[in-house]
Amino acid sequence: MEKDERLLHSSSFGAAAAAYAEHRPDYAQAAVRWALDPAPGVRVLDLGSGTGKLTATLVALGVDVVAVEPDPAMLAELRGALPTVRALQGSAESIPLPDASVDAVLAGNAMHWFDMAVAGPEIARVLAPGGVLAGLWNLMDDGVEWVAGLARTGGSAAVGPRDTPAAWRVATADMHLPKAGVARFGSPEQAEFPHGQRRTADSLVATLATRAGMLVMPEPEREATLARMRAFLASRPETADGEFTLPMLTAALRVRRLGEPA
Repeated sequence: MEKDERLLHSSSFGAAAAAYAEHRPDYAQAAVRWALDPAPGVRVLDLGSGTGKLTATLVALGVDVVAVEPDPAMLAELRGALPTVRALQGSAESIPLPDASVDAVLAGNAMHWFDMAVAGPEIARVLAPGGVLAGLWNLMDDGVEWVAGLARTGGSAAVGPRDTPAAWRVATADMHLPKAGVARFGSPEQAEFPHGQRRTADSLVATLATRAGMLVMPEPEREATLARMRAFLASRPETADGEFTLPMLTAALRVRRLGEPA
């Protein structure tokens, strides 16, 4: 049942690819640098790249990036936005790259969709020894009172188990996974980096509408949830008028592929 639910949610984004590209935030460069810091080289795979939010940050950092994404609509958005990037259709469970061909595999808001029993050995296969596997997630900083209030108003479909810092730390604590196969991975590390996104009340609600839990919600319930969040934002002095900065963190989890045992 859990696998079916993951498949339902992970396949929900394509229908909202344009909205995803418009509203989802980029990633704090400091977090991406931290994720890449132990990597032995600059060949980077953005796995589950979506519309290219993380890919664009990697391009800005000057690494040699290839993007892999299963959804054709998301891939089309990426190719339109980043035409010079090599972008391939594929998945974490079936990566269309040769063995030991990348120095780092990064996943932006995607690793929780991977079936790591299958994806773990695939990621290990394409990673060079000493290579890094890292996941990045953009979180809403619910240490800020109005953000916590919005999370309560929207409920778990809008602000889910990896969308706030404390919940993210718990949800990703054992997500360094690759448990199968001969490749060995070191101990996982977690870190969080300040980030923010300029939003209006309308664009923030539009962002939250692209969450997987919202996309699969029955339409009447979805509209009611969006209306509650609009009303909440209209009631708060921080968000009622014009633009504001949504307080965020980019959280990162990294693990290093060790050399094979002798």
